[in-house]
Amino acid sequence: MNPRPVRHPGAMLAAAMLGAALVAGSGGCATPPTGGSTVVETGGIERIAASQRAAPVKLDGRLLDGTPWRLADQAGKVVVVNVWYSTCGPCEAEMPLLERAWKQLSAKHPDLRFMGIDFGESPESGKSALARYGTTYPSLSDESRTLTLGLQGKANATPTTLVLDRQGRIAARVTGAVTSESTLVGLIEDVLAES
Repeated sequence: MNPRPVRHPGAMLAAAMLGAALVAGSGGCATPPTGGSTVVETGGIERIAASQRAAPVKLDGRLLDGTPWRLADQAGKVVVVNVWYSTCGPCEAEMPLLERAWKQLSAKHPDLRFMGIDFGESPESGKSALARYGTTYPSLSDESRTLTLGLQGKANATPTTLVLDRQGRIAARVTGAVTSESTLVGLIEDVLAES
């Protein structure tokens, strides 16, 4: 006869509450627009050494205004990619910080681009949100939720910010909201300084 495992309801409840607290405190949004779910990872900042970087990402799409955009056309430039959507609280909270970093660095580095990816909602919703946030760098529309597939599994939470090197490879990642402008600027400047 096999003994039955002893179950401790209090321990199971505590584990469930801990899991919920981790998701709530991770700085990412668990439910993107139009349903579904996004895996929320904690992990903060990841720097990837040049020798460890994967192949260039594939990123082609249309800006929120319908203009075509291709990452391949940005060869030789450092590109900062931010995945967001309009009803994501952490996304909204980080937008002013990203905008300040964009303005500060783009004035000094003509070889730098910022590109948002508005995930899972209509271009109209995205344009309205960017106007509300005062964001001046462009965003791609990912209403179909397919653009992020080209980001090699590195954008599996919203918000996520990636710094792509001059070859289009992921050099750094911030999972969850960017909370330190100086840290973001440092990550970007490190990649800009690479030859």
